[in-house]
Amino acid sequence: MIESPYQPSPDRYDDGMIYRRAGRSGVLLPAFSLGMWHNFGSGQAFSNVQRMAHYAFDRGITHFDLANNYGPAYGTAEENFGRLMERSFRPYRDEMFIATKAGYDMWPGPYGNWGSRKYLTASLDQSLRRMKLDYVDIFYSHRHDPETPLEETLQALVDIVRRGKALYVGLSRYPLEAARFAFRYLAERDVPCLLFQDRYNIFSRQPETSGVLSLSAASGSGFVAFSPLAQGLLTGRYLDGIPQDSRMAAGRSLQREVLTDAMLERLRALNDIARQRGQTLAEMALAWLLRDKRVTSVIVGASSAAQIEDNLRALENASFSDDELARIDALSRE
Repeated sequence: MIESPYQPSPDRYDDGMIYRRAGRSGVLLPAFSLGMWHNFGSGQAFSNVQRMAHYAFDRGITHFDLANNYGPAYGTAEENFGRLMERSFRPYRDEMFIATKAGYDMWPGPYGNWGSRKYLTASLDQSLRRMKLDYVDIFYSHRHDPETPLEETLQALVDIVRRGKALYVGLSRYPLEAARFAFRYLAERDVPCLLFQDRYNIFSRQPETSGVLSLSAASGSGFVAFSPLAQGLLTGRYLDGIPQDSRMAAGRSLQREVLTDAMLERLRALNDIARQRGQTLAEMALAWLLRDKRVTSVIVGASSAAQIEDNLRALENASFSDDELARIDALSRE
C-alpha cells in the first residue's frame, strides 16, 4: 500500500537533462545515472534514500544502477529500491531504466560468486524479488571470471534475455580480449552487449589506454563510466588536506597514501583550471567525461539530494578548449 503518493515533477524531461544513445540501439540514457553502490542500503535512513531517488527522477535521471551486493549490507540497496517501487515508483516503471549485476561475492559456498550459469541465474532471480520487479532493463556480468569458460557466462546472459528476465545485457570491467570475444559472441546470438561499464576519470584512463573504449564504440555498445570522481579525490574535499569526516580519514576505499604532496599539487592545479572555467573541481571532472561522445552516461553516487544537484551543474558547461584538455591531460598522466 502506498504510504505517501509521489508525484514526479512535470518538468523532469524539460529541465536540462541530456540524453545520449547507447551505442547502436534504441535506448537513450541520461548523461548522469544514479549509482546505488553506497548510501542506499541498510546503513542509510530510508527517508534519505527516498529523497535522493525522487530528486534524481524529478531531474530527468531515469537510469538507476544497482548490483546484487550493493548496500551495505549485501542486497539491501535492492531491497530499498523494492520499497521505492512499492511506495512511489511503480506507476513510472516504464519511464525507468533499471540495472543490476552479478559477479562478485554475494552468498557463502561455491555458487555465490564469479560467473557460472548457476550463480548468474540464481542471483538475478533474487535481485528481482528484492526489487519487486518482473524484469530488469539490463543485467550485467559484473566481472570477467578467468576460471569459468567465457561461453558459459555469456550464454547465461543470452538465455536470461530469452527468458524475459532482462531486456538487455552488459559487461563490466572485462579485459580487452575477453571483451572482444564477448561482443562477438553476444552479437552472433542476436543479444548484443548494450553497455560496457568501467572505471574512468581524469586519473584513471585505462578505458582509453587499453582500447576498450574504442572497442565498445566499434562494437555498437554504449559506455558507462563509474567512479568519475576517483572515490572523492576529485571532489575538492582534499585540496587542504584530509577532513576528519572524509572517506579517506575513515580508510574506506580511499587510502591516505594516495594524497602525496605531488598528488596535492596536481589536484590544486586541476582546481585552478576548473575555477577559470567557472566550475568546481567535481563539476569539471564530470564534464570532462561527457566531452567524449563515446561515453553514454556517467554514474554518480550521492549521500544527499544536494550532492546530486551539485553534480548536475556539470551539464551547464561540458565543452573544453584544446588548451584546457592539454593541461588536464598533462596533470592526469603525471
